Amino acid sequence: MTTEAWTAITSVDELVELLGEPHERAITKSRPALLDVDREWLAASPFCVMATAGADGSCDASPKGDPAGRLVHVIDDRTLALAERPGNRRADGYRNILANPHVGLNFFIPGRGDTLRVNGRARLVRDAPFFDEMVVKGHRPVLAVVVEIEDLFFHCAKAFLRSGLWRPETWDPEGRVPRRAVVAQRVEPSGMTLEQLDDYYRPENYARGLYG
Repeated sequence: MTTEAWTAITSVDELVELLGEPHERAITKSRPALLDVDREWLAASPFCVMATAGADGSCDASPKGDPAGRLVHVIDDRTLALAERPGNRRADGYRNILANPHVGLNFFIPGRGDTLRVNGRARLVRDAPFFDEMVVKGHRPVLAVVVEIEDLFFHCAKAFLRSGLWRPETWDPEGRVPRRAVVAQRVEPSGMTLEQLDDYYRPENYARGLYG
């Protein structure tokens, strides 16, 4: 890749010169503790992305999902928890947290363009009394990420409006990319045939491992 013709930005001053200063409203909307409207948002959100970075700066952004009302457990106005659910066991974000506790969370509500962003410091907890309140489909989590909130704020809808993400007429999940089984066969060698992978990823089969 040739980069000689690129004009890079190498300082904050250059960045501000290009983008301008943020509006006062954007600066002052950040707050250190949950308000009632934040709690209402968290209770309605079934999905978030958790961003982490390791000690060496390597980054990870992990999706987290549960039924609305079960995704987040609010411990108090400055502390919340996310349950670990069965996955691929790579635990990239959790490994990062052990080395660097800083995390960023972005909470989504389907159909809404605005999101709630939370930044803070995280720790991994393997058991606590509040785990009993995070049971889904009879399954109690074996791990929770507890986040001490440092700042949070609502983010505007422009990215969703530009992308048309929530507009069903723009959806074409397999029009430009192959189905999940084909992707897995191409880039995730397992020895399984395409027929076996299609059966594995069949919604009714794949759903059996969501909590068990």
